Amino acid sequence: MDDSEWLAGRFEEHRPHLRAVAYRMLGSPTEAEDAVQDAWLRVSRSGAEEIENLKAWLTTIVARVCLNLLRSRNTRRDESLEARVPELIVAPAGGPDPEEEVQLADSVGLALQIVLDTLTPAERLAFVLHDMFDLRFEEIAPLVGRTPQATRQLASRARRRIKGAELPALERDLARQRAVVDAFLAAARAGDFHALIAVLHPDVVARADFGPRHPSGPAVIRGAETVARQARFGATPDAVVHPVLVNGAAGVVITRGGQPYAVMAFTIVDDKIVQIDTIADRDRVTELAAPILTLP
Repeated sequence: MDDSEWLAGRFEEHRPHLRAVAYRMLGSPTEAEDAVQDAWLRVSRSGAEEIENLKAWLTTIVARVCLNLLRSRNTRRDESLEARVPELIVAPAGGPDPEEEVQLADSVGLALQIVLDTLTPAERLAFVLHDMFDLRFEEIAPLVGRTPQATRQLASRARRRIKGAELPALERDLARQRAVVDAFLAAARAGDFHALIAVLHPDVVARADFGPRHPSGPAVIRGAETVARQARFGATPDAVVHPVLVNGAAGVVITRGGQPYAVMAFTIVDDKIVQIDTIADRDRVTELAAPILTLP
């Protein structure tokens, strides 16, 4: 085996980890995959014969690519983060790779992803690499052009922002998550208002992305009674529910007439749904659901 084959093999070995880093940095599975591929092009040209810690070195390369992307983004500062449905990762209910799913969706899932989007690029990089992927500040500092101490302060500011958001301690047991999701869907289909209230947290938040062609309806609704009424009247008899994992947690893909219709992600705490994120933009749903619906 020559050096290029060896390097390609080691890169593939670390690809799930690198995709996880890129996803937390960028918040988009597609952009994360592109960033990892860009990193591979750079790595393949430079070689790694004298690198002692290959995983850490590859991580910093991916992080640098992501940092450049974040800095060059044309973010719309007037866009409400509260109303934004995050980019989702949809996988079969059994999960293609449990280790990879854990890397891609940690204990605070979509709630953390929304808060990460409020950080500056440098804060986000310092927090993600140190707090989530255990890189030392001495390794992170050159990426942001700061001293290790200043980089530590970046991570500290990010940590305070995240702590201030009061992220929920999520239910990690998939079987319990699935039971709550199934109860919600059954109650919605039956039009059982009281059963819906029973599985919704009083302060539940529901977000929906209908896409540019169908902007009707509120993007965000709050409160158990409001969400329950919306779910009860919105249930469609011809809908078929396909259990999936969405960012590592229990979710569903819904089809109508055999065509992708919606993807729903649920955030569950103490057997109550505290957040529902729905994508009903046909183009996005088709892209997200296609690998699941074509499985044998």
